[in-house]
Amino acid sequence: MVCKKLVWVAFLFISFIITSNAQVKVNGLVKDNRGRPLKGVSISLKNTYDGGITDSLGKFSFKTYEKGKLTIEATFVNYKSAPQTIELVKEPVSVTFIMKELVNELAAVTVTAGSFEAGDKKRAATVMSSLDMVTTAGSNGDITAALKTLPGAQQIGDQEGLFVRGGAGYETKQFIDGTLVNNPYYTSVPDLAQRGRFSPFLFKGTVFTTGGYSALYGQALSSALILESIDLPERSEADASISSVFVGAGLQHLGKSKKSSYGINYGYTNLLPYFKVVKQRPDYFTIPEFHSFEGNFRIKTKKGIIKYYGTLAHNQLGIRRPNIDSSTIKNAFGLKNTNWYNNLSWREDLGNRWKMNLGLSYSTNLDNINQHLQDLQNNNVTTGIGFLDTTNFTLDSRQDLSQVKAVFEKKLSGISAIRFGGEYWYAYNKNNYNHYDYLLKDQYKALFAESDVYLTNALAAKIGARFEHSSIINKANIAPRVSIAYKTGKEAQMSLAYGVFYQKPENLQLQYTTNLGYTKATHYIANYIKTTNARTFRVEAFYKQYQDLVKTNPVYNNDGDGFAQGIEIFWRDKKTIKDFDYWVSYSYLDTKRNYLNFPEKLQPSFAATHTASIVAKKFITKWKTGFNATYSYATGRPYYNLAYSNTTNKYTISDSGYTTPYSSLGFSVNWLPNLGLQKKKTFIVLVASVTNALNYNLIYGYNYSNNGLIKQPIRPAANQFFFIGCFLSWGVDRSQDAINNNL
Repeated sequence: MVCKKLVWVAFLFISFIITSNAQVKVNGLVKDNRGRPLKGVSISLKNTYDGGITDSLGKFSFKTYEKGKLTIEATFVNYKSAPQTIELVKEPVSVTFIMKELVNELAAVTVTAGSFEAGDKKRAATVMSSLDMVTTAGSNGDITAALKTLPGAQQIGDQEGLFVRGGAGYETKQFIDGTLVNNPYYTSVPDLAQRGRFSPFLFKGTVFTTGGYSALYGQALSSALILESIDLPERSEADASISSVFVGAGLQHLGKSKKSSYGINYGYTNLLPYFKVVKQRPDYFTIPEFHSFEGNFRIKTKKGIIKYYGTLAHNQLGIRRPNIDSSTIKNAFGLKNTNWYNNLSWREDLGNRWKMNLGLSYSTNLDNINQHLQDLQNNNVTTGIGFLDTTNFTLDSRQDLSQVKAVFEKKLSGISAIRFGGEYWYAYNKNNYNHYDYLLKDQYKALFAESDVYLTNALAAKIGARFEHSSIINKANIAPRVSIAYKTGKEAQMSLAYGVFYQKPENLQLQYTTNLGYTKATHYIANYIKTTNARTFRVEAFYKQYQDLVKTNPVYNNDGDGFAQGIEIFWRDKKTIKDFDYWVSYSYLDTKRNYLNFPEKLQPSFAATHTASIVAKKFITKWKTGFNATYSYATGRPYYNLAYSNTTNKYTISDSGYTTPYSSLGFSVNWLPNLGLQKKKTFIVLVASVTNALNYNLIYGYNYSNNGLIKQPIRPAANQFFFIGCFLSWGVDRSQDAINNNL
């Protein structure tokens, strides 16, 4: 009996303990700041072992014996922890968490409207590396030629430059390490496009903006090509090259401390071997010949780097063509050019989340140009006919540009930042034309500020403005620029951009009068991009409004205007087919402008309505050989014969039409022979390439006789260009890099 009572008492005591320490149920919901449920969030009571994990609906539930006021916390990767205070009693406790993303560079959206990046693998917008540029068939190592396979750029063969979204070639500017390059191309030759001066391998980062570029850059109405030079090399190396048209050698030396380096390079190009094989349409009385000397040094500072790059180049050529107005007269054009370019930059981390970028550059470009009428025996003559004899001229031109630029950046909360600074240019341009001197001097000053604002990883904005003043026209402007990006999915985003862009009139126009103002373009851009490591899809729509364009008739003024609008598509795929990389680009362009001597708004002769490119690269690892092909197509471009009327003092269109469509297939092969040299860190590449492999008859436009009765097509000097070369490097074996990048 006593035992039964003891058991009963024990039962009552245990029941009392259990009742007094009953578990409390805690449940709830976790969402992000856009109201979407978050799966896999860790929920815990601080200083206890109790907690749970959210399910696919963002819900969680667990029980605890704890009582009183405690802190419950939600934690999740890339999100700010979310603590709350709750009171645990007998009733179930319900908690709702709203979690905010931590903004970081890897997860944050990037503003991509109007820009293509190349060489910077950290950013999702990257579409083309330096190796891509030199292995794009038909580019022959020219940055501009490679970029023409991207949407927005026109296929122009009779003028050098990047013609972007209805803009002329001089409306796209190039910048190296922040400062403007005054003469990025070799000097113009009538009806023959010249290549760029710089190798893609000089740069680790390339941003090709087809519109809406940063407020840090100015004086480009349509586009900016922003280039960042490489830092220290991996190790010391020497290289040499020999080909059908050039030879070269260079050295890069890395200091023992790996904190400094220097390099030198020399290249010589002579097109005589090519001319012997491929007949040229013009008569070259001076074979094109090029010398280039390059030097660089780089020094690591405490938290930054100082870089210098300089090049001294000289070239000459002479070209003779029949005169369109006479069967017994020829035009002989001769050119000698010397270009000296220097760039010094200093990038430093100042501490306390401050950074500094300083740039200093100086360039001078000397042209000696002469054109003479010659008879059938190639003797200089005068005809006594006014309009013919005025084509005789001599021109000695000097173009100097000195620049200094400073940019300071302060990181704010997260990865938001503000940057500001200023720049000063001094331009000196002196021309002696037929023994008459023309001198233009300009002091250009600019202030700029820009802020990157990251509200979340999915929403960011870039807001900036630029103030500019030019002494030669004594005009100032303020250019606002805004871009917004929103992440629509894990690998997809949308961007919008708006900006105002100004550019001084060209020097040839300022020689006639400095009573001109800035030309102006307003850009509106919307794009969508979806990117993975192996695929990129991009579609972009744009509208550009031109104002204050320079008119040359009846007098020089800023009464010109125009527009450009269109849509562009880009697709790149490295995954679907093993060791096969390809991209497709398409551009639709609707543009008209009334400028220069145009009598009305016309589609410019450099603008095609439809442009498309297909680039394909196949690397066969077993053979260590890459096969590359590029096909580009563009609908016919308009051409006009603008005849001047002495009675009305205006130009009228006496003839017009469209050229035949542009169509060109380029092909190249790159072979990495296995000569057993890899162990000695020797790298060798053999290259063979051909442009316009199908020998398509290319016509870029037409030239007209003085009376307008004769028109002659503007065609390339030869339909095709063939190239065979051997490139060697000692000190670094780049075979695997080449294979990995689908050389």
